[in-house]
Order: sequence, then C-alpha cells, then structure tokens
Amino acid sequence: MSIFELLILAIGLSMDSFAVSVTSGVVLKPFRTSSALKIASFLALFQGAMPLIGWFIGREFQKYIQDYDHWVAFGVLLILGINMIREGRSKDEETPCCFNPAKTKTLLGLSVATSIDALAVGVSFAFLSMNMLTPTAIIIGVTFACSMIALYLGRYCGRRLKHRAEMLGGVILILIGTKILIEHLFFQ
Repeated sequence: MSIFELLILAIGLSMDSFAVSVTSGVVLKPFRTSSALKIASFLALFQGAMPLIGWFIGREFQKYIQDYDHWVAFGVLLILGINMIREGRSKDEETPCCFNPAKTKTLLGLSVATSIDALAVGVSFAFLSMNMLTPTAIIIGVTFACSMIALYLGRYCGRRLKHRAEMLGGVILILIGTKILIEHLFFQ
C-alpha cells in the first residue's frame, strides 16, 4: 500500500473521531486548547493502537485464510463503510446537556468506540503482510490533525458536519476495500 493510499485510509478511519470531535467542539464549555489537545491525543493514540492489536491478531490467522485474505479485507472494509454511512445518515443527536468530552473516563469510551473499526483494518493489514510502523504513524498523525480541525469546526460551525463526515469516512473505507479486492483479483 502506498503512502497516498495509507493517507486516504487514515482519513477514512479518522472520520469517526472527526465526527466525535465536531460534537465535542460544539458541547465543550468552556472551550480550551488544552482540552482540545487532550481529546485529539486520546482519539489519535487509540486509532493508532487498534490497528496494531488487529495486526497481531490477524497474523495468527493468516496461514489459515491466505487464499481468501483479499476477500476478508474487502468484506471487513465494506461492512465498516456501510455501518459508518448508516450511522452518518441517522439524524439522532445524543448529546446530553451535561456531556463533557474532556473527562478522561468519557474520552476512554469515545476513543475505544471510534477506533473499533481500526482494529478490523489492522486484521486486514496482517492479511496483506504489511509492516505496521508507517501505517501506525500515519493513522495517529492524520487522526490527531483531523480531530483538532474538527474540534475547532465544531466550536465555530455547529453540528451539521457530523453526519456528512461519517458518511464520507464510510465511502472511503468501501473504496479502499474495493481497490484491495480488484488488485488481488486482477493484478496479482
């Protein structure tokens, strides 16, 4: 996978964090840069750690499904993408009045919830026999940057971006999965 493809994948993965960050920017009162840095750091570190965990898990199963690995990668990314699009299309706003996204306990929950899809992507990386240093660094950096941007967008622009960001992330994951499948079926 090229650096460009990894950047696109990282953007797709970071859309859950982006959506949470926009919402956090809307409800964070008072809005402080230190709180924004804390939120973005938690989200980025979890987003980077989950693919590593998935990669270690996937390496153990690689020898059993090596002939079908491209279908597994495609299926995982397709399901995740469809779920992200579905979540992005839902219009419920579940942000209670006393929600504080900068609390460590809240951040742990948000970080795990937004990075579960990255765990599955890590399994896909194991099937593709990828070295994880570069993807992990790119995912952390992109997620941190996207989260910081989203926090400030949320502060200034409100809640309208949340659903669109999640849908865009879902579309990106589906496109990456489709590309992996096409490469394995027609170019290897």
